[in-house]
Amino acid sequence: MEHRINVHVFARCAEISLQCDVNILELCIFINDFLDFTSSVSMSSASLFGVTSCRVFSTTGCLEHIHKLTRLRVVDNSKLGKEAMMEGKPPKVIHVYNKTGRADLGDKVLLTIKGQMKKGIVVGAKWKEQQVLRPRFDSNNVVLIDDSGNPLGSRILAPLPMKLRSQKEEYNKLISIATRFV
Repeated sequence: MEHRINVHVFARCAEISLQCDVNILELCIFINDFLDFTSSVSMSSASLFGVTSCRVFSTTGCLEHIHKLTRLRVVDNSKLGKEAMMEGKPPKVIHVYNKTGRADLGDKVLLTIKGQMKKGIVVGAKWKEQQVLRPRFDSNNVVLIDDSGNPLGSRILAPLPMKLRSQKEEYNKLISIATRFV
């Protein structure tokens, strides 16, 4: 469900959520719905919270898959990956090499990184809820590879999921430079 939330309402909710232990998005939706209700009853909603009407932005729920335009974190020690992460411009997915267009652990993706197109393998994915036999990562991780499937870096800095280890012939080169497994 999509909600349209006033920017000033969101800022006020952020202040309130710091004082109380409340989810900021739920609070914003509640206050925004309340302000819409009070404006329909002809009460002055601006006087209630000290906000005025201004531009509006919309929010949607958390997506649980990697698709086009998703930003990823490079977890190998390749020069290109380090430079991109230091500049604060992580690579962006421009193509997923499977039928669904959604990447999962072990899927190959095409990335744009610092103006170059490179291939990568997804080695960690951020999930909303814990799933059986699937490790949960804090970020969407990728290892850069060249066209022949060789990793660009010499070491992988994040743990790899055991799923990749079970498909040894496909990811043999990644497994050999990994230090930890989850």
